[in-house]
Amino acid sequence: MAERVQNSRRLDLGEIFRFAIDTFKSNKVRFMLTAFGMVVGTASLILVVTIGLTGKQYILDQIQAIGANMIYAYYEGGNRTGAVTTSNDFLTMDDLTAVRNQVPGIVFASPMVELHDRITVPGGRVRDVLLLGVSSEYRWVRNLDVTAGRFFEDEDTMARSKVAMITPNLAQTLFGGQDAAIGKEIKLSGLPFVIVGTFRERVETFGQSEIADDTILVPYTVARYFTGNEYVKQLFFSVADSNDVVRATEQVGRVLASRHRPESVYRVENLTQLLDVAAKVANALTAVLLLIAMVTLTVSGVGIMNIMLATVSSRIREIGVRKAIGATKREIRFQFLSEAMFISLAGGIVGMTIGLLLPLSVRWFTDYRIPISGLSVVIAIAVSTLVGVIFGTVPAARAANLDPVESLRYE
Repeated sequence: MAERVQNSRRLDLGEIFRFAIDTFKSNKVRFMLTAFGMVVGTASLILVVTIGLTGKQYILDQIQAIGANMIYAYYEGGNRTGAVTTSNDFLTMDDLTAVRNQVPGIVFASPMVELHDRITVPGGRVRDVLLLGVSSEYRWVRNLDVTAGRFFEDEDTMARSKVAMITPNLAQTLFGGQDAAIGKEIKLSGLPFVIVGTFRERVETFGQSEIADDTILVPYTVARYFTGNEYVKQLFFSVADSNDVVRATEQVGRVLASRHRPESVYRVENLTQLLDVAAKVANALTAVLLLIAMVTLTVSGVGIMNIMLATVSSRIREIGVRKAIGATKREIRFQFLSEAMFISLAGGIVGMTIGLLLPLSVRWFTDYRIPISGLSVVIAIAVSTLVGVIFGTVPAARAANLDPVESLRYE
């Protein structure tokens, strides 16, 4: 008897798990149905994290493509005190020069003058176009793509060359294509401009920027002839380091305030706040989806606990026999706990595999790369193990506390 007790106490982990596997081989359907909940829950957990990361990265990329380091300033047209002003206090090129000289970190800067004109398109129709007078650095500040030809250069600005950049949409309408538009002339306010290139924004801004579908860019020095003054609608700046955006924004505001009337109101803004809001929204969405996945895992855990309680009830006589030959409460508890963990981990591994294969399949069949978080895999395995431990504890404790004499009498 003592020898059998000693042998029972020497029961190793491998033998315990082999016993668990044999148990589930005899109840395959019950095992698969119980593990299915863990498969769904774990796959959901992986996919939720993946969707959250993808959505967050997509939003941030869209915003950053507009110009993450961009700062823009404009005259609001009101005043701080409520007093009536006798004249407007618009921004000028001198303000741009002052900011460049006084604010460290500014690498690119451009004024913007906004005008409206009408041009004749094929078929004799008249179309309204947006005319923006900017500098050559506007391309870098606004992170624009030159899709054909070239962007106008500093020499064009200094020489007041009548050159223009148009959008692909306008090039298609006027000349049938972007390449066909290069070198052609377009009349703006009666003056001929040579088209030197076409451009577009790197991302779709859905009308939330100063650039429209039918937009024409010309050198600022030429646009001044149309306005007859040195006023600009906006000033654009770009800093070298995105970490300096907030500091530079405050300094730009102070420089402009020091150069104008105290009652004038100027807005100096950047995309940092928009990036922060987008990140918070994406994180909140991920948290909600994770909560849903955790509810699924909890329901799966309850299912595991119920099936293990039923298993204990059906194996009372077996437990009595094992206790009679020397098995301790600790060994009985660990036996049933290992079975619960086996169900949970098996479902978790299958669910994790499905959760990883879906994003990978998108990479294989499309050019889009969905980010996969290694942390989500670690979390999924940890959660699966934890679910098995938590919801397997009650059945295991019940099995361990059964009276061996009463168990042997159980029919």
